Amino acid sequence: QVKLVESGGGVVQAGGSLRLSCTFSGITFSYYAVGWFRQAPGQERVFVAGIGRRLGDTVYAESAKDRFTISRDNDKKTVYLQMNSLEPEDTADYYCAAKRVILSVSPNEQAASYDYWGQGTQVTVSS
Repeated sequence: QVKLVESGGGVVQAGGSLRLSCTFSGITFSYYAVGWFRQAPGQERVFVAGIGRRLGDTVYAESAKDRFTISRDNDKKTVYLQMNSLEPEDTADYYCAAKRVILSVSPNEQAASYDYWGQGTQVTVSS
């Protein structure tokens, strides 16, 4: 059974940092690209960052560039999202998702293309 479990969310003041984790089980993790998405109340789910199978293959939404860093540890079957300089606009539920890809394919921003999803972790940034 495939399972993705997010953790690390919480409440933080503006300017603070959080590190989200997404731990996988039930899949051959190294075969998958992983994306982080977020959904604020009343809004659609949007792409935040993605990481492919190759070292350094990362993609970021404009809102995340220079503030967020995505990384993966294949041995631990875990993907991380380090979020710095958080703003109230970053408040949302954050979800990780996995998509099986060949080695050369970079992660994409299309939520519908991902195969598996976690249940989400809530991030609240107070002003």
